[in-house]
Amino acid sequence: EYQWKGPFYFIQGADPQFGLMKAWTHGDTENGDDEWQEEIKLAEQAVQAINKLSPKPKFFVLCGDLVHGMPGSRWKKNQEQDLKNVLKNTDQDIPLVFVSGNHDIGNTPTKEAIDGYCKNWGDDYFSFWVGGVFFLVLNSQLYFDSSKCPELRQAQDAWLDEQLAVAERQKCKHIIVFQHIPLFLRKPDEDHDYFNLDKSVRQEIMEKFHKAGIKAVFSGHYHRNAGGSYKGLEMVVSSAIGCQLGEDTHGLRVVVVTEEKVVHRYYSLNELSSQGIEKELLDMLAKQK
Repeated sequence: EYQWKGPFYFIQGADPQFGLMKAWTHGDTENGDDEWQEEIKLAEQAVQAINKLSPKPKFFVLCGDLVHGMPGSRWKKNQEQDLKNVLKNTDQDIPLVFVSGNHDIGNTPTKEAIDGYCKNWGDDYFSFWVGGVFFLVLNSQLYFDSSKCPELRQAQDAWLDEQLAVAERQKCKHIIVFQHIPLFLRKPDEDHDYFNLDKSVRQEIMEKFHKAGIKAVFSGHYHRNAGGSYKGLEMVVSSAIGCQLGEDTHGLRVVVVTEEKVVHRYYSLNELSSQGIEKELLDMLAKQK
């Protein structure tokens, strides 16, 4: 898959977060996640919408917070099992890509929590190629707070530098990154809070990504749509499949990759199920075939 084969698209989703809706409405985000029927329905709707799409997406990436339960919490295993049961119905020709979020491995992750995630969902960071485009999946929790596993943060940093060197040698068309926590929500120099990365860490990563020619970073975590850019690097923040914390609808992002650019649009689940992808994006896919 090192070779460019023409335009394609993938689907990005984030934060199915089984359990948050009840916890949020009851004002108990620690222990109120004992019910997630609503999220199951939304995740099923997402899978059905994706399965109906034609042509098929190259893959479906879930950008973290797969379930609400933190590592070791009471309902986590059941939430994960229920999510797996829903995702099993994804068309077998559409690979699933998982990104770890803070609820998957903890706000301050430990080696044990990350190992548990990896056993369940696959590696917490890795790279893959699709048709001449290089994709990097990162564990953003290591950038948020790696105080309990500093050696894992160092390992990811070293690995990332190696991967960016590979990308440069291979002359890929684009490099695209997936991580759970956004670098920033709207402006590269905004203040640090729960929903973005610390300014000093952020600056270092943005500069590294910019120098490597990375086109876009896709993330979730915010439960609202947002985004901005830094020296040509686009930061795309997608709202949740599950609980909404703003005015957006439960939805998925369709991302079209052409030779020149990366174009994306957020669709509500209802819109994507009933109408599919709009003509303008389909035309881009057809263009260079």
